[in-house]
Amino acid sequence: MQTVSAVRTARIAVYNIAYTADRPFSYLIPEDMYGAAVCGVRVIVPFGRGGRKRIGLILSVTDEVPSMKLKSVVSVVDREPVIKPEMMRMILWLKENTFCTFYEAVRTILPSGMNVSVNEKYELCSGWDPDDLTDEERNLAGFLENASSEREFDELLDVSSDTGKRQVVESLAAKGVIRRVSEASQRIKDRTMRMIKLTENYVNEPAAFRSTAKQKQVIKLLSENGSASVKEVCYICGITDAVVKNLVKNGVCEEFDVPDYRLPGEEKYEPDALGKIILSEEQNRVFARVSEVIDEGKPHCFLLHGVTGSGKTSVFIKLIEKTLADGKTAMLLIPEISLTPQIVENFCRLFGGTVSVIHSNLSLGQRLEEYRRIEAGLSRIVIGTRSAVFAPLERIGLIIMDEEGERSYKSDSAPRYTTSAVAKERCRTHGAVLLLGSATPSVESYYYARKGVYELLELKERYNKSELPHVEIVDMNAERANGNTGEFSEVLVHEIKHNLEAGEQTILLLNRRGYHTVISCAGCSRPLYCPNCSIPYTYHKANDSLVCHYCGSIAELPEKCPECGGTVFRQIGFGTQKMEEQLEALFPGARILRMDADTTFSRYAYEKNFKDFAEKKYDIMVGTQMIGKGLDFPDVTLVGVVSADKSLFSGDFRSYERTFSLITQVAGRSGRGGKKGRAYLQTFMPDHYVLGLAAAQNYTGFYEEEIALRKTLIFPPVCDICVIGISSVSDAAAAAAAAVTLKIIKDIIAEEKIKFPLRVLGPVQSGIAKLNGKFRYRLIIKCKNNKETRSFIRRILLKTAEYREYSNVNIYADMNGDIV
Repeated sequence: MQTVSAVRTARIAVYNIAYTADRPFSYLIPEDMYGAAVCGVRVIVPFGRGGRKRIGLILSVTDEVPSMKLKSVVSVVDREPVIKPEMMRMILWLKENTFCTFYEAVRTILPSGMNVSVNEKYELCSGWDPDDLTDEERNLAGFLENASSEREFDELLDVSSDTGKRQVVESLAAKGVIRRVSEASQRIKDRTMRMIKLTENYVNEPAAFRSTAKQKQVIKLLSENGSASVKEVCYICGITDAVVKNLVKNGVCEEFDVPDYRLPGEEKYEPDALGKIILSEEQNRVFARVSEVIDEGKPHCFLLHGVTGSGKTSVFIKLIEKTLADGKTAMLLIPEISLTPQIVENFCRLFGGTVSVIHSNLSLGQRLEEYRRIEAGLSRIVIGTRSAVFAPLERIGLIIMDEEGERSYKSDSAPRYTTSAVAKERCRTHGAVLLLGSATPSVESYYYARKGVYELLELKERYNKSELPHVEIVDMNAERANGNTGEFSEVLVHEIKHNLEAGEQTILLLNRRGYHTVISCAGCSRPLYCPNCSIPYTYHKANDSLVCHYCGSIAELPEKCPECGGTVFRQIGFGTQKMEEQLEALFPGARILRMDADTTFSRYAYEKNFKDFAEKKYDIMVGTQMIGKGLDFPDVTLVGVVSADKSLFSGDFRSYERTFSLITQVAGRSGRGGKKGRAYLQTFMPDHYVLGLAAAQNYTGFYEEEIALRKTLIFPPVCDICVIGISSVSDAAAAAAAAVTLKIIKDIIAEEKIKFPLRVLGPVQSGIAKLNGKFRYRLIIKCKNNKETRSFIRRILLKTAEYREYSNVNIYADMNGDIV
């Protein structure tokens, strides 16, 4: 501890502390760290009563007179700030708007590979007196002095299984023989290239050094070029790495590292291809209007509503080309990893190595490498899923969100942000344009466009005026009445057969992976449930096992029912694996590709499978919703949706919207290459208006029905909803904490005489009552998302911390999250 009158202090966000305790903490900056401890760098600080070392981020630095004794920063982790000013503002924005901690915000913005952890270890001190030590202490100190390596030194001090040794080590530390030091280590090292150059000593006095013939070749190369990579030197001079090492050892050369950036796609760069993209009159109107606003350099939001196949991607490409020509950068956000390969290949072909890709199927090292390339200004276009919105681009001119209505753009873990909200914030900072695009926009976005909050642009025709697919609703009740007990209607089987004979491709969608939906006991009819979640297991035939699609647990088929002891089980439902099997039986010669989470776990599976399908190595693609949107295969002329009504009653107020969107989008995958497309929707509810409107590709008709329903029930967009989630390994504790949370809400409303409109529903059990071993409850607050409401919600969360008996219960707030 130290106290001084006027000192430099830092306000620091300390990592890994609870939301209820999260705030900036003040620390003294030692004078020798003044130049290094600046805003945006990470530091090691002592935290709490025990002074345990933690990582923190410097939020601000000031010269002030501290009002209390402050602890000092131990060391600086980063050579330069890892958080630039814009992202520092974003951290504060995320904390304010998503009820997260500083650490959760930083963790989201920086790639995981940049995470650092504190390693505490000992080092040997000098100046200690052996006579002050006991025999045991002197013996251990002697071993430490003679340790041959750092590893041996650490092993000598390992006290994990020896209590007596721990006392000796602690005594040596107390007597100043050893001292504890803290250092930070980064999870993934930056990819670097080994470089060499001539030392200053050699340049000043080359005659003082003797060199071999091979070494003189290296010296000549470096004299002419200044520096080169070790790999280049070895190749050009025809030498081995040993020659370079000897030059370094003798003081002729010195080694240093530089970042090694991979430049993907340059070999595919076809600059002339951009000129071959010809926009239609309708597309040109959209391009001209957005270009006009980009030139103004003011933040603006457009909603581009275009029917499937209307050529939105071509408009995106031309707008990005225009943005780059203006000296600015651009971002294209997509909802699904499955869309990445086709889009990336297209953009790399058009724009070359200036494209970077960010999504969750990249390794930690790959993500860190892409981040560094973007940060260094080597990438001017970023393509990626949700997290790519935080990419460190400078001078952003355009952010595009394709299929903007997809719920995958909403984060369901802290910070629980909505991608469009983050994108808007970045556009305000950069004076950029946000372009939201979809054939099926979210009801919220279309509502804001109708009100004039967004500017609405429309593409009402398919490119080249090709026809929308013919969509037919198939009544499966009639199929059953006619004796067809299979999963495929007669008309769909006939159409698949026709496509196979014509050499055309088919896409079949079923939103259910696995083989059968559930396995249940024939005796008591109870399904086999996942022990961690309140949902049944799904049977996977490929490995003859039961899999939970929520927590990922795997179990073998039991010999007996855990409920009644019965030994006979029946299979209920229909999954993608079973669909594939039945198709093989119906069409023995057909080449079938199954696309679901079980077949695409590899980072490269999407790219390979979609490429193979595009090259017509398969006739039929079977899959879940990952194949429903954004894909473009010219030879697909038939789409079949099995169980089109399955998602209508998922328990969420957005279930109609999701069903309409999925059906409209997947039907739009057909007939994109000039041939007439067809789509067949199999359902047991043929008269449901959502299916009828989806079949007619009538978005505005669906919107009018849906917005009327939302207004009646008071759901977004006519209000906002905040979900207060409560979870615990104890059902009783979760239920009690939910009741206490409701009491806290009532107390705050009464004490503060809150007048702004609120409606509180619940608490009730969540739709999935148990998930990952935790019981779940929720309250729903219907409100207006503004500063006053967010302050009210923060007070609720902070007040719950006063109830120590619920310290093991997780309570969080999620603005406009899912309510199931």
